[in-house]
Amino acid sequence: MKKHIPNMLTLLNLLCGCLAIISTFHKSFELTAILLMMAAAFDFFDGFAARLLGVHSELGKQLDSLADMVTFGVVPGFVMYQLIIYAIGSGAAYLGPDEPVWYLAYAGLLIPLFSAYRLAKFNIDTRQSDQFIGLPTPANALLISFLPLLMIPEGNAIAEILLKPYVLITLCAIQSYLMVAELPMIALKFKSFGWKGNEWRYLLLLLSAVVVLLIKQKAVPFIIILYVVLSLIQNMFNQEKQTQ
Repeated sequence: MKKHIPNMLTLLNLLCGCLAIISTFHKSFELTAILLMMAAAFDFFDGFAARLLGVHSELGKQLDSLADMVTFGVVPGFVMYQLIIYAIGSGAAYLGPDEPVWYLAYAGLLIPLFSAYRLAKFNIDTRQSDQFIGLPTPANALLISFLPLLMIPEGNAIAEILLKPYVLITLCAIQSYLMVAELPMIALKFKSFGWKGNEWRYLLLLLSAVVVLLIKQKAVPFIIILYVVLSLIQNMFNQEKQTQ
């Protein structure tokens, strides 16, 4: 029985992803964000459970990737599609006075395409045991799924910046690149809990806690941005050490 526990958690991740897709159809973005958070928790605990119970399997590995593709690949693509459609409909981009450029919203589909590439690359990359190479798909999905919450109340400063098709399309391109880029990223994989060797992990956790205290439920996108920035700074420090 215990060998099925990690797979059951993975399937709960997939279920949350399917429900999140439905919620994007209804533009229930707050529910989408909640479901993505739940899916991320299941995604963490399925691997944790597999290690704890000693029941790693090839089936579990493949199932995890398939679930992640739906939850952390397709869902953020649909969220971005809906956001671009909304931005266009608000009058931000037109070919002519009566012809909205709706097809620009298909730029959101870059997210699932590059997510698929990222997940396939991860499965065969042996360098990612204690760090990630490129932005993990759950982090990317959480950033995108929480963007609509930053636009509440409508008309705030962040909404004014984000609700422009060219801004959202540029963000699609940046996020897609980050997922497949050869950029070492911090992984919260603790081999020990001492400070030495975990400095950047603890710094990320500390700063994330501060951000949550300051802006609460809107903190997630800023935490992901913080994660990327700290990873880039860590890389700079590591390169300096290697040249000394």
